Amino acid sequence: MKKLKKMLSNYNAPYIQSLMRLIETQSKETLGNWAMDYSENILLPVWNKYYPEDNRPLNALVAGRRWFLKEIKLPEAKKDILLCHEAARESDGNVIPQSIARAIGQSASTIHSPRHCIGLVFYGALALAYEKVGTDLPWDEIEKAAEIECKKMEDALRKVAVENEENPAKIIWHC
Repeated sequence: MKKLKKMLSNYNAPYIQSLMRLIETQSKETLGNWAMDYSENILLPVWNKYYPEDNRPLNALVAGRRWFLKEIKLPEAKKDILLCHEAARESDGNVIPQSIARAIGQSASTIHSPRHCIGLVFYGALALAYEKVGTDLPWDEIEKAAEIECKKMEDALRKVAVENEENPAKIIWHC
């Protein structure tokens, strides 16, 4: 059995660069809400298909939203986010839900650092591509499917992006 990639890693791909440039123009709150909305609406149903009884990814999103609403402090939110990452580790061997849980955990982690929203892209797009086209195709075909998912993510961010955002997040990419 071939070893599957768990995340995209070509930071220089045009579709990744386009998203990164857009991310740099937005506030932490816009990025967090975009990533958590996308995760809840698109990724969470895939997670639930594999693990319908495991609410840790949902709980991480709820905690992230509650933090933005100032209902809870960061340490409380981090507990649920760390449990989401635990869910990802526990699903090792099943790359689709594992990457979905990682993407959701990173989306919720945007409350801590806005650059974490890129985890939605790197983990989530590949997981969705695997879900749609399978894992047996050649890598270039899987990557094309992931590119389509990245473009959908970018379209979703463009819909909520604040034009001429006065307080863009200060993001330093470590890639």
